[in-house]
Amino acid sequence: MDEKIDKRDRAAQFRLRMARAMEDRHISQSALARSIGVDRSTVSQLLTDDGARLPNAHVVGSCASALGVSADWLLSLSNRPESAAELLASSLSMTEAPRALVDERIFEWHQEAAGYKIRYVPATLPDMLKTRAVLEWEYAPHLGRTADQAIGASADRLTWMRSAQSDYEIAMPLYEIASFAHGVGYYDGLPQDVRLEQIDHLLGLCEQLYPRLRIYLYDAKRLYSAPVTIFGPLLCVFYAGSHYMAFRDRDRIEVFSRHFDTLVREADMTARHFPEHLKQLRAEVAAR
Repeated sequence: MDEKIDKRDRAAQFRLRMARAMEDRHISQSALARSIGVDRSTVSQLLTDDGARLPNAHVVGSCASALGVSADWLLSLSNRPESAAELLASSLSMTEAPRALVDERIFEWHQEAAGYKIRYVPATLPDMLKTRAVLEWEYAPHLGRTADQAIGASADRLTWMRSAQSDYEIAMPLYEIASFAHGVGYYDGLPQDVRLEQIDHLLGLCEQLYPRLRIYLYDAKRLYSAPVTIFGPLLCVFYAGSHYMAFRDRDRIEVFSRHFDTLVREADMTARHFPEHLKQLRAEVAAR
């Protein structure tokens, strides 16, 4: 909106928008007056006064709340009539995150973003880059007898995600790869041969898919990131454990894209040097 709009024009616009909102919601002057706690004559004056004076903030806010619109829209400060709650509801969605492999919702988001750059801060090693042995070790306790079927059913989705026409940028803390390689922390109990096989698998993928696949390692002592995936300009999704929180509004996507830019820009290990770092870790593990 033009911030230099004339006060008289703004007042006229307020009356027009208020009348429009009342008409859209079939609310009479009397009903609105009761809702905001004023006399009917006050509402009538708000709608018919041809002066340049606007009502006070309390009245504007009460009218906006009663009419289900934004106070900024009534005052011509925004072209979006939706209330803040409606805007938030339309831009934010909550989706259950089952303890499984590539679940249907995540796969749908990847399909939707095919062709766009996908930027990813995983909670652990990315599922799409794991060997079958690591997947079985990680998910078998949660999937029980269906582990083999679940891993098999996910194979086609993981293959599609690898072959989709999207660039993948992955940022992880340095300690995540080190913990995996040495089998400590989250990866405690993961056999050495499985870890070595996974490192070889990562090295192969880096060679085959670079530059479409780029992995960066940052120092978690200086930088922090929650698990998040940014699907191009379409949405960003946070992983909260039991649920995904997905944002679709442009401003938030831009904010978290800049956050990811910082992780990449200040990474201690760039995508170009990541394979050498893996080889060094592999040598340390194999020497034990």
